[in-house]
Amino acid sequence: IVRFFLFGSFKDTRVNDIWLVDFYAPWCGYCKKLEPVWHEVGVELKSSGSPVRVGKMDATAYSGMASEFGVRGYPTIKLLKGDLAYNYKGPRTKDDIVEFANRVSGPAVRALPSKQMFDHMMKRHSVLFVYIGGESPLKEKYNDVASELIVYTYFFSASEDVLPESMSLPELPAVVVFKDGAYFTYDEYEDGSLSSWVNKERFQGYLQIDGFTLYELGETGGVCTKICHPLKSLIQRVAKEYRDHFNRDFQFGHIDGNDYINSLIMGEVTVPSVIILNTSNEQYFLPSEPIETLEQLVQFISSVLNGSAQAYGGDGIIQRIKRVAFDARSTIMSVFRSSPLLGCFLFGLPLGVISLMCYGICTSESDDGSDDIDALKREGLTDEEEEEEEETQCAAELEAPEEGENEEEDAGEKDPGEKKTD
Repeated sequence: IVRFFLFGSFKDTRVNDIWLVDFYAPWCGYCKKLEPVWHEVGVELKSSGSPVRVGKMDATAYSGMASEFGVRGYPTIKLLKGDLAYNYKGPRTKDDIVEFANRVSGPAVRALPSKQMFDHMMKRHSVLFVYIGGESPLKEKYNDVASELIVYTYFFSASEDVLPESMSLPELPAVVVFKDGAYFTYDEYEDGSLSSWVNKERFQGYLQIDGFTLYELGETGGVCTKICHPLKSLIQRVAKEYRDHFNRDFQFGHIDGNDYINSLIMGEVTVPSVIILNTSNEQYFLPSEPIETLEQLVQFISSVLNGSAQAYGGDGIIQRIKRVAFDARSTIMSVFRSSPLLGCFLFGLPLGVISLMCYGICTSESDDGSDDIDALKREGLTDEEEEEEEETQCAAELEAPEEGENEEEDAGEKDPGEKKTD
């Protein structure tokens, strides 16, 4: 079911087909873990009649092709559609990968021709983007954004007739997102670029957050509010009732447990608690006192928004050094906790080798010095003795008077009263 291909035939035929490709390395553990899932993906797409062909390529054997598609890690999943290559960044499960393949392989914008189809899509999707109206510059922008962000969500177009009768729009054409039991219209003057608006609105107002979701939120450059279960209803109220105040800057959600958040802030967070993460610069904010009421939570979020709350963490140089040290310590501790003998072998053996090398270098230098001294001694003198002998000879020459001077002094001593006259 999963098709393996060679470089030459694939390069010649890929533009005529739609390929879902797994770029892997034979030695990669994550790649081996993906193999059974990848086989299930191939079976599912083939049985459903999908036009997507599934294959995998050894990126180490065909490094040129992997480099051409920008493969920098393993495994890398890409959907190749004509001249375009779409990266898959979601969870590595069969259902998520199949959903990605079906979404991206189809048209960027799908039409909703009837009310029945519109209602069906509303039930199927928790977040639904719809362009409403005829040809316009806004539609061209919408098509471009759909081609760019189809890796994340679906995009539809419809006429005003298929919308619910209770729904009214201030003007047409319009781009509308349906989510959280309501709908919200894009405003170019208030919301900025359409791409940024879609990228932020593709999340529900309140959602369960895991490592993958946090990574996606980080790509939007927004701020993420995370909260644990006992405060869940409180944060849901804020997300709904204060949407106009905070939706532009905050994403609300909850996370189970505190292990993941502890690794992010390099500290210990008690459960339950509220923490605000700025995913653009890795800063985080903690309330100064436990939050128990809606007013306290709104006040805390407002203090972060106006800059009066104290910020922790960040992406500065010192913080990066701390992050490296924290990750290294966590890795070492996890290895020793899981397997003490393996930890001693992995970290003790290199330290032992380095110690032996240092000892060998130090002892070899001292031996060379002693050999030189012994050689000088065998010649009769050391460097210090030679210098002392030279100093002694110089002193003797300075103390010895010249021959002429001695004769004059002797003559003076013999007849000091005798003078020469003309």
